[in-house]
Amino acid sequence: MIEVPSPLRLRLDSQALVANWRWLASQSGAACGAAIKADGYGLGARSVMRHLAAAGCRDFFVATWAEAAALMPLPEGVSLSVLHGVGTSDMVAARTLPVRPVLNSVEQVARWREAGEGRPCDVMVDTGMNRLGLRVDEALGGALDGLSIETLLSHLASADEDSDQNAQQLAAFQALRQAIPARRYSLANSAGICLGADYAFDLTRPGIALYGGTPRSEAQGHIRQVVYPETRVLQMRTVREGETVGYGATWTAQRDSRIAVANMGYADGYLRCHAGTGGGATWRAHALPLIGRISMDLIAFDASDAGAVGEGDWLALDYDLPSAAARSGLSQYELLTGLGARFERVWS
Repeated sequence: MIEVPSPLRLRLDSQALVANWRWLASQSGAACGAAIKADGYGLGARSVMRHLAAAGCRDFFVATWAEAAALMPLPEGVSLSVLHGVGTSDMVAARTLPVRPVLNSVEQVARWREAGEGRPCDVMVDTGMNRLGLRVDEALGGALDGLSIETLLSHLASADEDSDQNAQQLAAFQALRQAIPARRYSLANSAGICLGADYAFDLTRPGIALYGGTPRSEAQGHIRQVVYPETRVLQMRTVREGETVGYGATWTAQRDSRIAVANMGYADGYLRCHAGTGGGATWRAHALPLIGRISMDLIAFDASDAGAVGEGDWLALDYDLPSAAARSGLSQYELLTGLGARFERVWS
């Protein structure tokens, strides 16, 4: 098979990933796990698991059984849980893989009782998000009696805000902890960790902050950028003063300009909302403003002041997650998970 280099790559900083996990772990006395769903938020779940497991992380979470199967075999001593629980079509995988389901409904609890052969499970109880999880009254009404619960979980709905809902969910979960036996209890996601040690319980489950996202102001200055998207210059063009660039002629040259056309577009997750927001790229510390309309797999930058940049050179996108989110209107989660398969993932 002929190996063909990609014109797109994600430079991924393993030291920054581990440093972020260690900072999150240091915020409480609880064990610190890792959410690696959506293929490790787009970085590659197997690689993320390998780096974090080597650093001491032992608890990982994915969304689906297909994601769990793709991670087999697990590193020694690692625990993996499937957040979406068990549907009728999941039972073969649930019986076979060394993975725990996170049961989310009385129907899933009944299914696991019938076919789980007494194996341990995790359980999600909804304390106010109304997404996944048993209702509190169901959990307290005997639905979980006799289950071998490894981890009882709930999920914070508004932890990235200073909301009264945070304290309400904390109080509800504290009551559940007193009433429902489990080996461990877990409430805090990335933002929940920043709310303080009261939210940590026995296990925290960070996601976005591992990968360079800042969930709350308390994390600013502590979370390091992990993902650096880069694109190769396909062609350099001279655009005369008064000429336009791209679909819809949305950018007009105010002088004779050098334009770098690069191999990237909205098909790669770099959406049209980035245009006109002040973002761009750099080449050898030279700024190249993004110009014109982003198309499916081509993008243009003004390289007039960027020295000798030329065909084949790599441009580094401005992709600090908090800053890019503020500019584009996309969430930090969308910015990460939207980066497409044409990016080669390169760990350093």
